[in-house]
Amino acid sequence: MDWSGVKVLVIGAARQGIALARYLALRGARVTLNDQRPAELLAEARAALADLPVSWACGGHPIELLDGIDLVCPSGGVPLTLPLIVEALSRGIPLSNDSQIFLEACPCRTIGITGSAGKTTTTSLVGRMVAQAYGERHTWVGGNIGTPLLSVVDQMQPDDLAVVELSSFQLEIMTCSVQIAVVLNITPNHLDRHGTMEAYRLAKSRIISQQTPADIAVLGRDDPGAWSLASQAPGKVRSFGMQRPPQGETGAYLEGEQVCLWDGQAAHPLLPRRLIRLRGEHNLLNVLAACAIGEAAGLDEQSMRLAIEAFQGEPHRLEWVRNWHGAAWYNDSIATAPERSMAAIRSFEEPLVLLAGGRDKNLPWDDFAQLVRQRVEHVVLFGEAAQKIAAALGPGAAVTLCGNLEQAVVAAARVVKPGDVVLLAPGGTSFDEFKDFEERGECFRRLVMQL
Repeated sequence: MDWSGVKVLVIGAARQGIALARYLALRGARVTLNDQRPAELLAEARAALADLPVSWACGGHPIELLDGIDLVCPSGGVPLTLPLIVEALSRGIPLSNDSQIFLEACPCRTIGITGSAGKTTTTSLVGRMVAQAYGERHTWVGGNIGTPLLSVVDQMQPDDLAVVELSSFQLEIMTCSVQIAVVLNITPNHLDRHGTMEAYRLAKSRIISQQTPADIAVLGRDDPGAWSLASQAPGKVRSFGMQRPPQGETGAYLEGEQVCLWDGQAAHPLLPRRLIRLRGEHNLLNVLAACAIGEAAGLDEQSMRLAIEAFQGEPHRLEWVRNWHGAAWYNDSIATAPERSMAAIRSFEEPLVLLAGGRDKNLPWDDFAQLVRQRVEHVVLFGEAAQKIAAALGPGAAVTLCGNLEQAVVAAARVVKPGDVVLLAPGGTSFDEFKDFEERGECFRRLVMQL
């Protein structure tokens, strides 16, 4: 697209907004970058764009910003219920975002991965597989993680391959998609943003519904939410799951203790399960997903196998921190929904001391509470959601209530015994105390190392 003279309002001056503002301004667009924070809190962001003719509107979202605007680009963290966006839609001003503009500009094939849990682990592992097969110089990994790919799209070549993590926030306004679209699972998450489970599912489904008949969808066969999208796929469908796909279908699965690819007629063993270095059945499913994606992308089996054998996971995702007083301490700060905490709990057979809490996302805690009562020796609750989780657990559970994460670590250290696992798997977001789950995980890691 020729951006010369196009008037664009970018809402949100974080990673995505800054990358998008730079990309558009370099191409002659007349960019206004709007953020609700006051100018004095945006010094770093303003410095990052100081060399470009970007206008700034800080401290709120006045409706007057829409006057003369051709395109509005909300960042992922900006809800579509924002009055400024509602007004833009009522005026017929189109919406876009950095992910859509990246896909429109990208010269190479793209793989897009979404899901309620496992996106980053799967995206990172697929990136390692692609790097093994294509070489680091021809592999691009980003999107909702790492570098916004729009900032490096000019370096991409037609023979490269880009692996993009996409959130429901990014997908809900997108009108195009990737060549290989992946939905790992759809379970309750972000209902504080989307309002209903159906609205959340609809946002996720756009990665499939916006594909073309020449594209491929890869879906989690064991997850009803993901698998329900198979009928919406315009092109071919591949799957992954614990059981072998039916005759004539293709995908990845577990045959005994072997990770296998199924070509519709026969199994192709890839590697023994024991060589996977990630804990938990949810991570086994992430590996199976990566294998199905690799096969869909035409990667050779050796590259896939080598990547899996070397992959130890990403920070804040069942990350071992240290052994202290005979117990292993694990950081799963990425667990920002009860379902994610439950997956982390199921990854251990040892007696558990669980640290849970943070900010609730208007999600149900009943199944979490039932599993905790069965599997957890002691629960340390912290943050805004502590009382709500305690109420769900009910009387009789061994619970310690704390105000913040630092108090929770100290409380866990008091009750832990040799042979236990201490697991930070909050189930809530970090925004009551921290900037994001990464800052929370780093704080937990630091506190544990100081014990």
